[in-house]
Amino acid sequence: MMHPKSTVSQVKRLIGRKFADPDVQRELKMLPVETCEGPDGGILIRIQYAGEKHTFSPTQVMAMLFAHLKDIAEKNLEIPVSDCVIGIPSYFTDLQRRAYLNAATIAGLKPLRLMHDCTATALSYGIYKTDFSSRGPTFVAFVDIGHCDTQVCIASFEAGHMRILSHAFDRSLGGREFDEVLFSHFAAQFKDQYNIDVYSNVKACIRLRAACEKLKKVLSANAEAPLNIECLMDEKDVKGHIKRDEFEILASALLERISIPCKRALADAALPVERLHSVELVGSGSRIPAITKVLTSIFRREPRRTLNASECVARGCALQCAMLSPVFRVREYEVQDSIPFSIGFSSDGGPIGAGSNVVLFPKGRPIPSVKVLTLQRSSSFQLEAFYANPDELPSGMSSKISCFMVGPVKGLHGEKSKVKVRVQLNLHGIITIDSATMIEEGVEGTVSNDDTQAHGDKMDTESASFAGDNGVEDGTHSHSQSSHASDHHIRKHKVTKKHDIPVHLKIYGGMTEVEVLEAQEKEYQLAQQDKIAEQTKEKKNALESYVYETRNKLLNTYRSFASDREREGISRSLQQTEDWLYDEGDDETENAYILKLEDLHKLVNPIESRYKDEEARAQATRDLLNCIVEYRMSVKSLPPKDRELIVDECNKAEQWLREKTQQQESLPKNSNPVLWSSDIKSRAEDLEMKCKHMLNQRTSSPTPGESRGPDHHTSSDS
Repeated sequence: MMHPKSTVSQVKRLIGRKFADPDVQRELKMLPVETCEGPDGGILIRIQYAGEKHTFSPTQVMAMLFAHLKDIAEKNLEIPVSDCVIGIPSYFTDLQRRAYLNAATIAGLKPLRLMHDCTATALSYGIYKTDFSSRGPTFVAFVDIGHCDTQVCIASFEAGHMRILSHAFDRSLGGREFDEVLFSHFAAQFKDQYNIDVYSNVKACIRLRAACEKLKKVLSANAEAPLNIECLMDEKDVKGHIKRDEFEILASALLERISIPCKRALADAALPVERLHSVELVGSGSRIPAITKVLTSIFRREPRRTLNASECVARGCALQCAMLSPVFRVREYEVQDSIPFSIGFSSDGGPIGAGSNVVLFPKGRPIPSVKVLTLQRSSSFQLEAFYANPDELPSGMSSKISCFMVGPVKGLHGEKSKVKVRVQLNLHGIITIDSATMIEEGVEGTVSNDDTQAHGDKMDTESASFAGDNGVEDGTHSHSQSSHASDHHIRKHKVTKKHDIPVHLKIYGGMTEVEVLEAQEKEYQLAQQDKIAEQTKEKKNALESYVYETRNKLLNTYRSFASDREREGISRSLQQTEDWLYDEGDDETENAYILKLEDLHKLVNPIESRYKDEEARAQATRDLLNCIVEYRMSVKSLPPKDRELIVDECNKAEQWLREKTQQQESLPKNSNPVLWSSDIKSRAEDLEMKCKHMLNQRTSSPTPGESRGPDHHTSSDS
């Protein structure tokens, strides 16, 4: 509200997207920050920070948010934090997932998994449930209506296991869209009624949107609600009023859209609605009564609110992180997620797949998954990963994922060699190539009656058959012992030699390693500036607090301990410091505030010492007198000579304390004491040391007349 043009929000809506995308342009119109198109077609955000103009990508801004969250966690836990699980929307593409990983790397985090929001919600629901049926899986629908999107998933639960059957979404249907309906309604109303154009004023837009969000919440519990904003713009106060029925009519198009992802999730899971055990409703935008009515009509049962609507995703991510981290012991619980898009692969020779099907990982494929491609190649080649069905993607997203350059491949005499490429859909939902291996097969013989292992570069025995140039193995390799012939002690082996082939990755629109390192360095520098600014702010606040506290104490607590001259001097210095703080000292360095505070301490510390020492002196006096009494009591059993020595020391200490106390009581409180509490403590320690020394001497030397028998040994003899 104070600095709208330097406040970035909705970063999740911008990350990994193109500036020219019409949906992005609509998003940017709602943001007051300055933006422009980057060299790669992405989005750049321009912000004035620390007196300089800075340009950041959405990934860098997300890294700032992650770094802030990391700082909060570390301050609360009082330990370093690196391992984490990050919740993401299920509709994020490969590029957006990589952008989140880059942001985490820039922030100094180590993501163990990117987890779909609905999957995290399902985990936080299922891991604590103990009443699932033993006769088969229990199916639950999770509907997450968040601030800016709607996500639906169908999950299957069994004891110790959960599986996501389908994901569906509407990327631009959330609580924010319902706020926008109210905003548009009142903006038009105020233009007619008050002749003000809210859209022309950034702060007025922010204030009206905030008021509409509150109004929406009031309408969730009441049939009607008023809207009042003082001085919205042009010094005009505005008033409005709306009924819940009117709001539902205005939002009817949005309410109709809710059914689309719900029906799609059921269809993709191939599950009739009757087989659902329950429907769980979560998300900050889920509290509108009309939404509950729509979901009840779709699923034929009223949705339940078993989970905390705002915290369930974070809770699920925390549980998953505990499972993946070696630091915690967590009950065994399997989480099987699925990918919401079909992914295909193509090579120089065309699409790769079974028959006419170009899909390598079909929609609904479990995460993680592995495929092994077997190709015949004689030189370097390219593999392209892409989304096989663009209709499954959110609008405006490119179907291209990444390009892998595999090579060089060194075949014998220029002939084609068998190349195996291991493609993984990893735990983050990102496509990678784990390895590429060239296979050489041959026959070798050895003269031996024993089984021998033929020597070569990474050999093993393997048999598999592939049709044509391209083949696909699903999941695991098939290994078998090759047949061999023996004749007159000659045993022949089918020998397989494996050679690793380098793989180079190119991500369409992603950050390079150099760019990530540069962003890390910039984030570190900005974080250091933030740290200095925070420390400076703390010192300024400490100085300001000290001025007010001291002024109050000088009139009350310290009044009798300061002379008139001291009070006048300190009051003058306090006023000068206060004037400086609100004038030229408003934006000073940390050291300037420290020096000002030290100057005030020099004036106030003597008075504070007198005040504090009065109570400390009384306590020290009581301690010394108790010590004197204890030693006088302890010498009753000692011989007269020893007793006199200790009593004499006690009398000297008591006499010294009496004289000093009398001198001190004759002085006013605003003068420096002649008897400090530290002096009394020193005298008590001196008395204790002398008396203990005398008592120890007495116990270590035998009394006259004590017999020494033949069995007696001195301590040195012992």
